Amino acid sequence: RARSRIEESSTIPGEPQFVNHKDRKDVARAIKPIYTAPDAETARREWEAFRDSELGAKYPSAAMAFDRAWDRFIPFLAFPPELRKVIYTTNSIESLNYQLRKVIKNRGHFPNDIAVRKLLWLAICDIEDKRAAQRLKERGTRRSQPRKALGRLVEGQVVTNWKQAPGQLALAYPDRIEPHLS
Repeated sequence: RARSRIEESSTIPGEPQFVNHKDRKDVARAIKPIYTAPDAETARREWEAFRDSELGAKYPSAAMAFDRAWDRFIPFLAFPPELRKVIYTTNSIESLNYQLRKVIKNRGHFPNDIAVRKLLWLAICDIEDKRAAQRLKERGTRRSQPRKALGRLVEGQVVTNWKQAPGQLALAYPDRIEPHLS
C-alpha cells in the first residue's frame, strides 16, 4: 500500500485521513510510547506530546484517534507489558479467521461437528504451509525437505508469553474467559 490507514473517517473537512508511506515508520515510532506506557497518566502525557509534535500537527486524525477511543484504550494499560504484546497484535489472527470463514462459507453445511473440526484443521495446516513457503521465498530459500518438527500456526515464530495471556485475561474478565478455559 502507498499509505497506511490510521483513521477511517475524519471529522474535520480537509484533514488527512492517512499517513503517507514515507512518514509511516516515524508516526509508528512516535505513537509507540502511548501504547507502551506503564499507566494511563503517562500514556496521556505521551499522547499530548504526539498531538503537539510536528507529526501530530501533520496528521491530526492520528492524534484524534486516541482521543476518541481513550475510554476503550485505558483498560489495555491495566495489563502487564508482556501481555500487551500478545493481545495488541491481532493481524495474523484476523487473517486466519478470515480464511477459515471463507473455507466454511464455501463448504456450506456439515454432517457433524467432527467434519467441521477436520475441515478447519486441514485448512489451518494448508494456511500454515502457504505462509511458511512465502516466508522462505522472501528469504530467498526453498524448502527441499518435508517438515520434521511439529508445526505451529506461524512456523518458526513463538508468541512470547502466550501461556500467561489466558490467566491474565481470566483475572480481568472472569465471566467472559473462565467458561472457555475448561
